[in-house]
Amino acid sequence: MKKNMGGADKLVRLVVALLMILAYFQGIVTGTLGIVLLVVAAIFILTSLVSFCPLYTLFGMSTCPKKDKE
Repeated sequence: MKKNMGGADKLVRLVVALLMILAYFQGIVTGTLGIVLLVVAAIFILTSLVSFCPLYTLFGMSTCPKKDKE
């Protein structure tokens, strides 16, 4: 897997995942929606740790900074 996520993208995903987890455990979001948010949070954390987002490859995107070849 080629990395396609930059540092800012990873940080945003981790913060959003943390907020989703907190919302669930604080009882703000419950039921099926709460479970869905936990699954999405887990996906955000996993993609941030491996620096790869499968959806980015489908859309041909990359937030990873380009390295100059000299």
